[in-house]
Amino acid sequence: MTAKNTVCLWYRGDALEAAQFYAQTFPDSSVGAVHRAPGDYPDGKQGDVLVVAFHVAGVPCIGLNGGPHFQHNESFSFQIATDDQAETDRLWNAIVGHGGQESACGWCKDRWGISWQITPRMLTAALSDPDRAAAKRVFEAMMGMTKIDIAALEAARTG
Repeated sequence: MTAKNTVCLWYRGDALEAAQFYAQTFPDSSVGAVHRAPGDYPDGKQGDVLVVAFHVAGVPCIGLNGGPHFQHNESFSFQIATDDQAETDRLWNAIVGHGGQESACGWCKDRWGISWQITPRMLTAALSDPDRAAAKRVFEAMMGMTKIDIAALEAARTG
């Protein structure tokens, strides 16, 4: 059954490579159908990969090889909840180490320009802590980080 709502991501001809990377990196991810162009189009030729169906952490997506006309930006991101520092490190390092780049507060970009928030569940819980002073300390600690350091956040939380 096809999902009623699917995220469509625009690529410059390397949607299949991106989908394969996501499938290898994120749990509950896979590459599905690969559709080739039935004819020439402005940024490709008949037989080129045009659309790739894939899932990222259970979210249905398609990658459209549409060419260089549009750029990704931070107004769209995938937020991946992690359970511990090892998972946070593994995902962060996979994205950044595969041609991506670091950003602030647990955000990074993959080599295709897609933004990711690698967010420990602990951080989400700490930011909504009923002890608002503790939540503020965690927030302030997070603001100085690139990749999230759970131990440093726990230390800030306890004061």
